[in-house]
Amino acid sequence: MIYLWLKALHVIAIIAWMAALLYLPRLMVYHVAAEPGSVQSETFKVMERRLLKAIANPAMMAAWVLGLSLATYAHLWSSGWLHAKLAAVLVLTFVHTRMARWVDAFAADQNTHSARFYRMMNEVPTVLMIAIVILVILKPF
Repeated sequence: MIYLWLKALHVIAIIAWMAALLYLPRLMVYHVAAEPGSVQSETFKVMERRLLKAIANPAMMAAWVLGLSLATYAHLWSSGWLHAKLAAVLVLTFVHTRMARWVDAFAADQNTHSARFYRMMNEVPTVLMIAIVILVILKPF
């Protein structure tokens, strides 16, 4: 029963984390068009900060703790698919940290990227999520 609870909570954390990682760059696409210092820009700053601090960061931490707990509880550390999944999750975590830096840059009115850049970056979490789900469900090695 513990395994199933860990699994359910892990899936919930992943859903929250992915929702945040998919929405944050979309906010940034619109934020680029806002004049620095404008009411619209300041609103985006608040939305981005809250999304990062209240949803993305806690969800990422929960996903990591619960995922490592699952792997330990189920004795999965020798599974090749788990190693590949962890590599993809490390890349996803790196993407998360980059997004946090972009939030900081917007907060300081020092964004250097275009809306096109953020549109492209919006696809990275999606591609990683697809790879991770395939690895977990199919366990190809």
